[in-house]
Amino acid sequence: MTESAPELKRRALRIEQLDGHPLYLFTLTAAEVLQVADVSRVSRDEASQLIGYQRPEVRSHVQDIIDYLNSGPVVFPNAIILALSSRATFTGSRGPRANDGLATAGILTLPLAAYGEPKLAWIVDGQQRAIALSRSERSNFPVPVTAFVADTVSLQRDQFVRVNNTRPLPPSLVTELLPEVDAPLPQRLSARKAPSLVCDRLNTDERSPFYKMIKRASTRAEAAHTAVIADNSIVSMIKKSLANGCLYPFRNLTSNEIDIDGIHKALCTYWSAVRDVFPDAWGKPATESRLMHGAGIRAMGQLMDRVLVIVDPRGPDAPIEIRKHLDLIAPYCRWTSGTWDQINLAWDAVENVDGQIQTLSNYLIRVYRDVRASQS
Repeated sequence: MTESAPELKRRALRIEQLDGHPLYLFTLTAAEVLQVADVSRVSRDEASQLIGYQRPEVRSHVQDIIDYLNSGPVVFPNAIILALSSRATFTGSRGPRANDGLATAGILTLPLAAYGEPKLAWIVDGQQRAIALSRSERSNFPVPVTAFVADTVSLQRDQFVRVNNTRPLPPSLVTELLPEVDAPLPQRLSARKAPSLVCDRLNTDERSPFYKMIKRASTRAEAAHTAVIADNSIVSMIKKSLANGCLYPFRNLTSNEIDIDGIHKALCTYWSAVRDVFPDAWGKPATESRLMHGAGIRAMGQLMDRVLVIVDPRGPDAPIEIRKHLDLIAPYCRWTSGTWDQINLAWDAVENVDGQIQTLSNYLIRVYRDVRASQS
């Protein structure tokens, strides 16, 4: 007697959108996804023809998902999208409630491939999630699956391009939403959560020098003329200083807590002094003032790490003392006109790219150091 091939049976909904290519909605466990489906890696065959359509595994992204799945009770609503072979079969349920005119309920049978044989399906969207699910500690975690029947790679690739052709969330939107997320975040996002919260306070506190000057995803069109600083520039400046600059002492490494109030006050004190020392460059669009540009914000942020090591921003005389330090570099700054000495860049030629940001930062720090040395 021949042993029957292994298979999975799942309750499913069948939706008819295109003749010959039914769509199925069902559930697999985390461990079953890669038993049923494989990843079609993009590559070239011996004749240099393009095969597959998936990018290589992104280890950091996969690990982020694994950490999230293993962190405790979680919600994982993102469906894996599969291209199913026509070897999958569907048996509709009987009864008047099995079909409501939009979908048919029934049982989907998914044959499992023997070792060395091709699997029943290809992953069209969700390969990183599928890999992470297979490696997580929660093998029985239920995963929503959307699948369409397509035996040809051309149709699979077409759907892959369409699914992934939508624009990703704007970085500014992600940054602004981070403080509202309570669930565990991937490390690269978690590192931006506290800076984003501080950024929001700087933008909404009437006593802040940045009050209503930071452009966020939620900024209304009518406020665009006053919101002249990109929030990512502020967040990047704070993040860098928290990592290894003057804001580092505001972190409690034991409890993993951050003194948001202390950081907010220190930034308000320093940047109020910047505003007072450079009034003609403050509050203008980046096209008119490189101080309000990403390069200016981040370069002055690196100078802040030098100044606030010398001046305690919590001291009663901090505003006056910080202004004295900034006065040392003021004659050498070209925020709105002229050419920066030594680095030979016109004021509006400084771009918000790492190389030029570092060049400008090094110049400001070097001038600050040399002028201080000459006066001592």
